[in-house]
Amino acid sequence: MGPGPCNPYPEATAAFARPMLGHLDPEFIELLDEPNERLRTVFGTANALTFPVSGTGSAGMEAAIVNLLGPGDTVVIGVNGVFGMRMCDLAARCGADVVRVDAEWGQPVDTARMLEAHPNPSMYAVVHAETSTGVRTDVEELGANKGDALLLIDCVTSLGGLPMDLDTWGVDAAYSGTQKCLGVAPGLSPLTLSDTARERIKPVPQSWYLDLNMIAAYVGSDGGARAYHHTAPISMIFSLHAGLGAVLDEGIPEVIARHAACGEAIQAGVQKLGLKLFAAEGHRLPQLTSVWVPEDRLPGSATEADVRSLLLSRYGIEIGGGLGPVAGKVWRIGCMGNTARLRNVELLLGALDEILD
Repeated sequence: MGPGPCNPYPEATAAFARPMLGHLDPEFIELLDEPNERLRTVFGTANALTFPVSGTGSAGMEAAIVNLLGPGDTVVIGVNGVFGMRMCDLAARCGADVVRVDAEWGQPVDTARMLEAHPNPSMYAVVHAETSTGVRTDVEELGANKGDALLLIDCVTSLGGLPMDLDTWGVDAAYSGTQKCLGVAPGLSPLTLSDTARERIKPVPQSWYLDLNMIAAYVGSDGGARAYHHTAPISMIFSLHAGLGAVLDEGIPEVIARHAACGEAIQAGVQKLGLKLFAAEGHRLPQLTSVWVPEDRLPGSATEADVRSLLLSRYGIEIGGGLGPVAGKVWRIGCMGNTARLRNVELLLGALDEILD
């Protein structure tokens, strides 16, 4: 139940057992379009350029930023955790002028402050669901008031776990990961760019491997033409195809409701055990609950890391520790994808009740 890789959907795991095909095999080429269409449905977009980047969520972040930002561009980035900080780091490496709008960890980013931070930026960027804190920042205000700027959002922890409607929200680019609410092993990063964003892809991005010009030129081309850019991770794409199929078969509203029910049960349960929630009320993620470590409740001379280790070794439950300034102070409890089941919530709460003094 940690914030990292979840227990995948059985369909996604079974897909790894499919016979291996070559990355240019006609059967594989024919399948490639289906995960993309399924991703459009889950993202809530009609963007033609929607596909899984061969790499984890950080590769999706890098693909979006290196293609859309460079020297002379100004980007306003909301920061309320580790992954907003990573956006700033990468944008600066691309030579962009970074205007950082900070919020206290555990709080959402004030999007009104982002809009006021610069009169005419090239881009606004923010983390929709901050994995390091368990906080949701709403992006609709940015989309409605961004003007000519692009809007980029990090959906690594929100895609498949929260309602997603990128086109209605006015989002121009978004990236995610497969290992969280989509219930697939880590290794791919779903990425989507609007037509407006595609028009602003740099002629020569600061990455060859992630240069979207080599892929975007073939989107919508006649005859199903494909660019031979790199060897695709065939089994991972099989698995993503199957995992997305499991989500769509269950129904997106039903999957969202299941995550919401589990999050509500965890947050009510840990408070009943006397633990205090870290993330701001009204912006807490159902799929990732952050709680203050109850130092006065740790058994004997155990540290918070000892308790997490005990949960894993005795009960088979993994929860994450805090990152950055809240390292050692906060636990992060992920309940995502196939793992988001009430039976898992009950096991976690029972285990914490047994361990804590």
